[in-house]
Amino acid sequence: MAALSGLASALESYRGRDRLIRTMGYCCQLVGGVLVEQCPARSEVGTRLLALSSQLSHCRTILRLFDDLAMFMYTKQYGLGAEEDDVFVRCVSVLSNLADQLYYPCEHIAWAADAKILHVDSAWWWSLSTALWGLSLLLGIARSLWMVLKLRKKLRHPMEAFASQLPQGKRRAMEAQIQSEVLTVLSNLADLANAVHWLPPGVLWAGRFPPWLVGLLGTVSSLLSVYQAVRAGSRADATTP
Repeated sequence: MAALSGLASALESYRGRDRLIRTMGYCCQLVGGVLVEQCPARSEVGTRLLALSSQLSHCRTILRLFDDLAMFMYTKQYGLGAEEDDVFVRCVSVLSNLADQLYYPCEHIAWAADAKILHVDSAWWWSLSTALWGLSLLLGIARSLWMVLKLRKKLRHPMEAFASQLPQGKRRAMEAQIQSEVLTVLSNLADLANAVHWLPPGVLWAGRFPPWLVGLLGTVSSLLSVYQAVRAGSRADATTP
């Protein structure tokens, strides 16, 4: 009952609903792709699952039409990262915010072109938005790897004054952050592989993934994201008086 209540609570938020739709979409693509390629007798079921996956993806695209303002407010609040102590993290975060901010209008134009609302080349805008997504993922990977290296360096030098005076609670928090950053790297790598696949032919492995592999990578990324959200929620509940 507690799990059902938690799921209902997650679905009340936009991010929670988006995670569920994303996970379901990629799971459908994974199972549908396997059935189409490996089980000819069930290829019709596989085709229907692939169609459902496509519709769920389209649903997320529609919902992202309203994300620009929230992204703009986040980018404006972060600014040039004046509160960030690490210069590398600050630069990477600013570039990542810029890539994310530009991603949304490019995707909106591509969607509008597919819907015959705008008379432009949708393929070009889809490629641009995918490239911006890929850039954001690369920057996110670089940031997380840098954070892991920094945190591990602090934990592995107990002779330094900073490390020797670390309270046990602080040490555990740093270890938890390292785990979170590693999971973020794995999730972003899975998404980056798919992002390259969706770029124009001729770019690395673009267009070479079968549907089931796209679904597998997306499912892995989605489940990692769900796990991180659940773990973050559990930690927040544990610290609430």
